[in-house]
Amino acid sequence: MSNSGWEVRFSNSKQIPYFYHAEKGTSTWEPPSEISQEQLHQLPGASKYLTGNKNANTGNQSQNGQVRASHILAKHSGSRRPSSWRQENITITKEEAQKIIEQHVNTLKSLPPSDVPAEFAKIASTESDCSSARKGGDLGWFGRNQMQKPFEDATFGLEVGQLSDVISTDSGIHVILRTG
Repeated sequence: MSNSGWEVRFSNSKQIPYFYHAEKGTSTWEPPSEISQEQLHQLPGASKYLTGNKNANTGNQSQNGQVRASHILAKHSGSRRPSSWRQENITITKEEAQKIIEQHVNTLKSLPPSDVPAEFAKIASTESDCSSARKGGDLGWFGRNQMQKPFEDATFGLEVGQLSDVISTDSGIHVILRTG
């Protein structure tokens, strides 16, 4: 524990880091004002949860072996669980699910790159068959062997801010946006 008493933790409900002071039993979303940027990145948990860490890699290299991504999922009748928050019994074919995702990809690729993240989150929040839809498709940070192999390989192969092609897994058909 550092001298300041602060540490960085991760909120599973909001999918963002926060600052916790164990001695005081308090937490805050904003960095504590008494801590400099230099000290902030030395707090316990900072290297895992804070982006912009001076030791973090850039490009498609991940932070502590982890990446962050959002996705839009279209399930189909052959999905391992053909049910979602949107529809109790999903009956569309794999080909129909692929067409849905292809349409989303075409829409997103037609936008200026700066508009893609907001539009991606908007589409995901209403169209994705994953429960991550309530977070705009955000899956948070994850490492190797935490996702299905095609999804993992696609995500780790993207640059931050890059959109994937159509990806098929046992869960359904996806488009992925690498966010961290």
